[in-house]
Formats: sequence, C-alpha cells, structure tokens
Amino acid sequence: MARYLVPLIFGLAGMAILIGLGTWQMQRLAWKEGVLADIETRIGADPVALPQMPDPETDRYLPVRVSGRMGDGALRVLVSQKQVGAGYRVISPLDMGGRRILVDRGFVKTGADIPAPPSGEVTITGNLHWPDDRNSATPANDVAENMWFARDLDQMATALETDPVLVVAREASFSDAPVTPLPVDTQAIPNDHLEYAITWFSLAAIWAAMTGYFLWRTRKTAKGDTA
Repeated sequence: MARYLVPLIFGLAGMAILIGLGTWQMQRLAWKEGVLADIETRIGADPVALPQMPDPETDRYLPVRVSGRMGDGALRVLVSQKQVGAGYRVISPLDMGGRRILVDRGFVKTGADIPAPPSGEVTITGNLHWPDDRNSATPANDVAENMWFARDLDQMATALETDPVLVVAREASFSDAPVTPLPVDTQAIPNDHLEYAITWFSLAAIWAAMTGYFLWRTRKTAKGDTA
C-alpha cells in the first residue's frame, strides 16, 4: 500500500495545484472581460468638451468633441493593418484658439498622398488617448525624416508645437480621404487569460494521466514480483 500512497498523494496534489491555477485564470478572465466592457462603454459615451488639464488616468478614453483649425504639418507613424498592409497614422495639430493639441486623423496606405489640412474651422469627435506603442524592439523615431514608429506624445508635441494632448478621431466634419479614422478600441488590450486557463487545465489532465500510468506500472510491477 505504501508504494501507491506516496505517488497518489503527489499526483493529487499536483492536479489540485494545476486545476487551482486554471480556475484562478478563469476568474481573471471574467474580471478582464468586465474591465474591457467598462472601457467600451466609456469609449462610446456621449462626447464632452476637452478638459483644461486632461489626466492620463482619469481621462483615458474620454470621448470629446473639439473644434478649431487644422494646422500645417503631418507626422507619419508607421503601422500595419490586417488585410490592408503597411501604412501610416497621420498626426496633425489642431489650433483651438488659445491652445493647440494633437489629432490622430487615422490611417493612410504607404504611397498614398496625405491630404492638405482643410481650410476653415473643423469639428472632430474622438477619444483622448495616451498610447503605449513603444516596446523594447521599437526603433527610435526619425524626426528629421518624419518617420515615426511610436506615438510619443511629448516628442510629437515638440515637433508640432502643441500641448502633449492627443485626440484619436472617430468622426470629422470634413472629408479626409484617403485617410480613414482608426478609432480607439479595446483590441490592443491583451486578454490572454483563457489561453492560460486552457494551458493549466491541459497540464492537469496530463498530470492525471501520468499519475494513473505510474500507478498502473507500479501495480503491474508488484504483481510481477509476487508471481
């Protein structure tokens, strides 16, 4: 009996730990889905006036409506769209009269001409955003050649002489073709908890199978010893 007891306890303990980790990841999944749902609700809320001093924490994703004159100069941030290919996010200044901010106008394919800024006053509806585009593999922005690899607000604000405030356009009062808006959404927010849960539950099943096989081999060996 002792030869079965130790591997059985070890096997049950391992399965309990792995199943517990999988269950924890399922709980994290439910929590993350709730967070994403809250963000989507916030993104789609009715737009408000631009706060005087937007806060990166409390005002992230805040829907706003801004009006002013689109300034000259457009920064090109290299991105890639599924089923479309490589292109640029177009970042331009918006002079609101007394303050200038950054506007992410949207996506244009590489090779396409970026349209000149419209004349007269325009209105843009979108969301405040503090993007986190940069990671350890992201190249440095080439400001001189207007080749950007990440939306670094401070650096872009310096280049366009604006406040480091970015509105990502959802709708505009003018036609900006061939630029198409890339509104803020939750697709870029990672949610891998289901994959983690499946991994832990799969390991628990493998652990159970290995424990069963070991006990079967032990029993078979014991029968051979007593034959």
